[in-house]
Amino acid sequence: MWPEAIRAVGVIRPDGFLFENVRGLLRENFATYFRNITVALANAGGGYNVAYIKVNAADYGAEQQRHRVFVAGIAEAFGPISRFPAPSHSRERLLWDQWVSLEYWRKHGLEASPTDGQLQTADKLLVKRLRQQGVAPATKLWRTVRDAINGLGEPNNVGGHVLRAGARAYAGHTGSSLDMPAKTLKAGTHGVPGGENMLRSDDGSVRYFTIREAARLQGFPDSFDFPSTWSESMRQLGNAVPTELAASFGIWLSLSLGK
Repeated sequence: MWPEAIRAVGVIRPDGFLFENVRGLLRENFATYFRNITVALANAGGGYNVAYIKVNAADYGAEQQRHRVFVAGIAEAFGPISRFPAPSHSRERLLWDQWVSLEYWRKHGLEASPTDGQLQTADKLLVKRLRQQGVAPATKLWRTVRDAINGLGEPNNVGGHVLRAGARAYAGHTGSSLDMPAKTLKAGTHGVPGGENMLRSDDGSVRYFTIREAARLQGFPDSFDFPSTWSESMRQLGNAVPTELAASFGIWLSLSLGK
């Protein structure tokens, strides 16, 4: 990808560019490789100011915890790169709405709220601090799988909302909870094409996400059709960038260029 990306920038010479890739690109053993990429992009065409940022799509309104790297460049004529867009959503606000105000459960028409014993260990101290502070975080709350699939109901063979059999849970392969953003939708070949890509229901059972559910988790409207097989459609969806994340950084780039 990167040699062609660098070549394309040099040939097209756009005012600005934005590339997305996996966060593994920032691993220490890739440091020299990544530095060479950014230097080559900076020197492509007429010259660019280049910067990068590691993001979680959930922090920008996607119903999915998808950790990625954005590499941005702006032609030197436009000056230095402005600060990247700040996250608009947070885990802290979701935990506030779930464990302090309980508004999350009321919004979904659920009478029962969870007990502290159901809290993930990593969240216990954070919830305790939020209760002590007594003030809701200023951000919006992370959007969850339950938010994404609200109104769809059980698979009904309509519009890609079709049940695919064969899902099973085992260590390290447990599906996505309804009340957190989904795990990253994958397009790889770990087991079934698409990796886990499973929903874990309130009763602990698991099933594969339908194509329509996966599309919603990536931010696509129900009017978007994915007519291929489940495997091929999940491969396409797993390779997509969540629309909320793409929009946030696309708008930022446009504003940075005065457009």
